[in-house]
Amino acid sequence: MSKPKRSLSGIKPTGTPHLGNVLGMIQPAIALQEEYDAFYFVADYHALTTVKDPTVMRQKVYQITAYFLAYGLDPERTAFFRQSDIPEVTELTWMLSCVTHMGLLERAHAYKAAIDRGEDKSINHGIFAYPVLMASDILIYDSDVVPVGADQVQHLEMTRDMAQKFNSAFGGNFLKLPEAKVRKEVATVPGIDGRKMSKSYDNLIEPLATSKKLRKQCMKIETDSTPLEAPKDPDTCTVVDLYKLVATDEEVAQMEQNYRAGGYGYGHAKQALFEKLESTFATPREKYESIKDDEAYLEKVLSDGTQRVRPIVEEVMERLRRATGLGRP
Repeated sequence: MSKPKRSLSGIKPTGTPHLGNVLGMIQPAIALQEEYDAFYFVADYHALTTVKDPTVMRQKVYQITAYFLAYGLDPERTAFFRQSDIPEVTELTWMLSCVTHMGLLERAHAYKAAIDRGEDKSINHGIFAYPVLMASDILIYDSDVVPVGADQVQHLEMTRDMAQKFNSAFGGNFLKLPEAKVRKEVATVPGIDGRKMSKSYDNLIEPLATSKKLRKQCMKIETDSTPLEAPKDPDTCTVVDLYKLVATDEEVAQMEQNYRAGGYGYGHAKQALFEKLESTFATPREKYESIKDDEAYLEKVLSDGTQRVRPIVEEVMERLRRATGLGRP
């Protein structure tokens, strides 16, 4: 039997995962452990571009680890580890930097967006060189596939470009060229203000929040001023859009019927959404609450994941050091 292909993905520890993160990245990533040799890491090196408090950094790493475990990641089958526990990734970043042209990095979406926002005077080298570290994250594990959204395909194209440049420069197939596994896009998850749910907009719904906080977030969803007794249009309501993401077809049809019939207020719909989120995420919430403060357990998961990937890292880096003439012959 052939070995399963290796899938790799990372997530920055820069905030509490919201409903959009859960549906768009966390759950699809965890599902891949059924068919791939899955590697997932908490990207704390990447977070250094913005997070400057060491206590916050460590807390966020544990929080993200607890979230993945709560949503079903199986540490017996899947390696989950801290990026900075593999310092060789920075060594490979330097190797790739030496074959990567400035023009490629200047075309990166994140860098161009920062320039467009007028942030050219405050951009640090970490932000500019972000794609090189990201490529190193992928290539150091001999990854076969990387699950990405359609808007992230550029990162894989840049990674492949750097790998090809390295292979060409040193005359061999030293770095594997990974393929993008473009995730089937979840419908854009709207925030409580109707815009795309985003930390930057502070318009979040957090599925594993306490009942009180979750209900408060649901009740803050912006709606129009149509009175309770009047019919309403379910096709233009953020509450319905969110309900569709977690409810059955029958439940959605019933809510839409209630809207059109009248006598059904937005408060009723928000309560139904809250109750559905509560029931849908009850098991992950219970798991999260039971492990979120158990730093010894969370550290063991991260440590075990590191030990699982370390032999691969050492094999790849030895191959690359020989190719480049670095280190002892």
